Amino acid sequence: MARAARVQVTGAKELRRALKRMEHDTGDLKAIHKAAADIVIERARTLVPYVSGDLSGTMRAARRATGAAVLAGTSGVPYAGPIHFGWAARNIAPQPWLYDALDDRRDEVAARYEKEIDGLVRKLDRETP
Repeated sequence: MARAARVQVTGAKELRRALKRMEHDTGDLKAIHKAAADIVIERARTLVPYVSGDLSGTMRAARRATGAAVLAGTSGVPYAGPIHFGWAARNIAPQPWLYDALDDRRDEVAARYEKEIDGLVRKLDRETP
């Protein structure tokens, strides 16, 4: 059974709502999410199983107003899922390098969120009349 790899930001929903009320662009929040995902990608590049190097080159951050995800694989490199999660029918053992990367960098990701969200709140406080 696959384990969930997730970092949850408490109060993110309220922050997004406050940003909307202030008619503030959520681009700042998307940038924060991307920066956190990039921390995981940096570590994942050292853990990804390496044969040709193609899989490593497909990792990217998907940033959204509500969070970020680390994606791997493309139509040209479709085997990211079977490599990460395994495929018993093909005798492919799971190699969960993305989960391991998040586990290794969880504290760093949380600290980055704390610093960046605090900075955003301070910025919004200065802009509020």
